[in-house]
Amino acid sequence: MTISPDFSAASTAVTAVLAAYLLLGEPFVGRRVYGSLARRRDTEPRALVRYFGLTITLWWAFAGLAVAALLLSPGLDAADLGITAPERPGYTVALICVFTAIAVATGRNFRGLAEQGKNVPGLSSIEAMLPRTTEERRLAVALAVTDGICAELVYRGLLIAFGVGALGLNLYLAVGLSALVHAAAGFYQGRQGMALFGLFGAVFGGLYVATGSLLLPVVAHVALSVRDLTLPAPDKLRAVPAA
Repeated sequence: MTISPDFSAASTAVTAVLAAYLLLGEPFVGRRVYGSLARRRDTEPRALVRYFGLTITLWWAFAGLAVAALLLSPGLDAADLGITAPERPGYTVALICVFTAIAVATGRNFRGLAEQGKNVPGLSSIEAMLPRTTEERRLAVALAVTDGICAELVYRGLLIAFGVGALGLNLYLAVGLSALVHAAAGFYQGRQGMALFGLFGAVFGGLYVATGSLLLPVVAHVALSVRDLTLPAPDKLRAVPAA
């Protein structure tokens, strides 16, 4: 995979502001918003619905900024952001099948553990986001699809192109930088969450470089997000506070 993005001054400014927010603002905003959700989840019936709606809106706004950066740069091609067909279609389709199978198999295993009341790795860190109603499940799937599309466009497509075209990094250093920025998004889940976000950022970046397209990272991201966000919420014993 080779890209040669040429960012205009306006596109550089838009991308730099977005990258700065993702690195320095989003981790703290995300932690605060998730903390608020966790406190209100059991007392406000529509708290999760509002949280999903806000998160979906923000992600499409970020994706809109990525598209704006593309349109503001005559020397920036859609392929420089991974918006193109894979270089090796057969290889990509095979890996899509593998990731889908992994997501389905691990999802069944996690669901079985959750239904038996056993520990599911990482479940406690996203417990407030797990749906309990039909409406919440629909929005959880919508968020998973939005997250897969928009996060890959922003973190992999735009930020890697920015690293190469604006910062002068080689492709692999740009992939590493985008993974570090992605790791910051897991701040609301603590150190373990940040490490996991960084790991998956590196994996998705590797899939992007291997295929030259965002298609495979998007599908893999969506499959894993749907798996996690549709797990059954654990039943909690809610103690009545003493007077």
